[in-house]
Parts: sequence; structure tokens; C-alpha cells
Amino acid sequence: MDRVNATTPSASSADDPARAAFAALRTPEGEQLLAELRDHDPADELATATRLRRAHPAELVSAALGQARLRQRAVAKFGAEDAYRMYFTPNGVEQATRTSVAAHRAARFAGLGVRSVADLCCGIGGDAIALARAGISVLAVDRDPLTAEVARANARALGLADLIEVRCADVTEIDTAPYDAVFVDPARRGGRGRIFDPEAYSPPLSWATAAALKAPRAALKIAPGIPHEAIGPEAEAEWISDGGDVKEAVLWYGEGFAPGAFRATLLPSGATLSAPAPLPAPPVGPVGRYLYEPDGAVIRAHLVADLVERCGGRLVDETIAYITSDKPYSSPYVTGYEITDELPFSMKRLKALLRERRIGVLTVKKRGSAVEPEELRRRMKLSGPGSATVFLTRVAGAPTMLIGHSLG
Repeated sequence: MDRVNATTPSASSADDPARAAFAALRTPEGEQLLAELRDHDPADELATATRLRRAHPAELVSAALGQARLRQRAVAKFGAEDAYRMYFTPNGVEQATRTSVAAHRAARFAGLGVRSVADLCCGIGGDAIALARAGISVLAVDRDPLTAEVARANARALGLADLIEVRCADVTEIDTAPYDAVFVDPARRGGRGRIFDPEAYSPPLSWATAAALKAPRAALKIAPGIPHEAIGPEAEAEWISDGGDVKEAVLWYGEGFAPGAFRATLLPSGATLSAPAPLPAPPVGPVGRYLYEPDGAVIRAHLVADLVERCGGRLVDETIAYITSDKPYSSPYVTGYEITDELPFSMKRLKALLRERRIGVLTVKKRGSAVEPEELRRRMKLSGPGSATVFLTRVAGAPTMLIGHSLG
């Protein structure tokens, strides 16, 4: 099990330059530097570093500049109020759960009466923070000493230290029996980038699943692209999108969840669509007046057939997740368009049509096409006051262009 939480602990911060640099950041001098660098422009970093080194040690200035960059990156996930009080590592920023998603997951646990959670592979503490803010006490565990120190510092910085205990340990050695639930967030990045094989996660999916099945309730964070066949029948699988972008998938186990069910949840609205089992393949037919683009979470959860049934529509192609109908349909799970033209794929014909209609703003969407949107826009040489959306796709297997505009 040497892949579990990958890093071997070191004896002390004195033996680890990264931990020593982090400790320096938390001194009054380090905190002053971080406050000064809150709004600094990375483009001026060289001049800023030169100026600060006149009054501060070079190592501290370097660490503060690095942390300032990480905080700026973290604003997108944590919001400015939290990000500029928290501490990060490069991997921590990359792998941490977005606050909105972590809060949704914590709310599901809290809604089932969960009062304590063992957060295994806690990273810099993003999920532990959300759980604590939902009133849940958390044991946050990570094997990497620096990461554990960062998680502990974040709990203190956000006033949650009374609810979050951070432990530097191997997750395989943690007794989770005293806790109402277990949350596991395996590392899905290695030295060569993103890991796609669930058994190459750290810890492997099989270990994480076994840990989840031992607990009264559990959640297991996984990559949204996980093959459905890798999901066991004991889990309820949920795909979560935020602002239209699919962020993650989570497997839920235990009382209160629906084994074998697939769910798509859209944030920030919280709209959720679920089905106990996949529906039969939906019908395929000609393009109607309206076209609907399902949210990515719906597509990942294989719930497109459910939407086709709800709107009384059909797919434009059996392999393409575009729904069409002859009547308007409103749903939080789709973006709707009115289609004005259906043409065989042809750059020349598209350019002529856009020129004739004086289209100066073109939104390009594609599914089942190799054409790059930016290349298409460049070749169109757009000019005029109008706007339109073009879909590059397949209809009944044939490359097709659908032109229209958003119903929104």
C-alpha cells in the first residue's frame, strides 16, 4: 500500500525547507508581508521582490511571493474573503474542492444527521472547512507533514479549530469506527499529471471503497470522467456542475442514499435530477424548431434519456447529446435554442449565410465535430451588428451545421 497518501513524513520542519518557509510565513513578519502582497501584480514580481529584499530575508520574500500567487489562484475556488486568510500549497490549490461543491456535500451529510466525519486525505482542508461550517466535527487526516500543517493553519485562520482536528498520519491506520461518516478524497494527480486509472489513485479506488463500506455513511470524491462500470452497485453516484462546468463526481454509501442510482446536481441552484436506473435509449429523429443542450452533469450521469422523455423530444443523432423538439421546453438541466437553419457542413456556405445576415458575434458549439471554434471564427471574418449560435454536430450520422439563437 505504498501509494496511499504518497509522501513519507519527515522528522521536523527543520529538516524540510518547505515546512521551514511555511513556518516563517506565520510569524508577524511573514503575515505582514502577505498582507502587503494581497493585491500585488504578478507582472511586477521582480521589482516587488527587489524592493522587499531590502527589508526582509530573501527566503521569506520568496516564500511570501509564492504564497501570494497561490492565494490569488485560490480566489476562484474559495472566494476572496477566505482565500486571503488561508494558506495553500501548489497541489492543494489544484486538488482542493471548490467551496460551493464542498458546501453541497456537507449539507447532504448534515441533512442526514451526521455530526462527525473522518476526512481521509484532507489536503489543505477545503472539505473539512465546509463540514465544520455545517456544524460537523471533523478528523482531518493527511500523511504529508506540510499539507497537514497547512490544513491546521487554515482551520485556525477561519475560526474552526474547535471543530477540526488535523492529524498527520497514514489513512490506512485510522480507526474510523467512532465517526458517523467517512469522506475520502484520493489524490488523482501524480508526477506526470492527471491520473485516469482509478486504481492508480492514492489511495486506490478499491481501498477507498472498502473504507466507505465499513462506515455507516460515506462519500468518496472521484474524477467526473470515471467509467460507469468502475462504480459498484452499492453506491449512489452524483455528478456536480457549478455554473455549467462539471467539477466532480462523488459516490455516496450507506443509509439515506440510493444504491445504484445516478444523480446530476447543478450549482448554485441546487437543482438535482436522479434516476434509479438508466432508461432505454431515447428515440432519434429530425431536427425540430428547438434544440436543447443538456448540462454536463446530466450527460456524465447518463440522464439525457430522462430529459428526452420529459420534453417529449428526440436526439438529433444516437451518439450526440443534443435534444430536439417541436415545442418549447423549460428546464434548469438544459440550455434551449431556437434553430433557424439546418445545413450540411460547409465553411463556404456558413460564411455566405453569416455575411448575408450581418452576423458580427458568433458563438460556436460543437459535439461530434473535429473543427476548432477559434479556427472557424477566424475563417468567417465576421462583421455586422447581429449575433448567432452555430452548432457543429452530426444529424443522423451526417456532419451538419445548425444555426440559431439562445432562448435565454
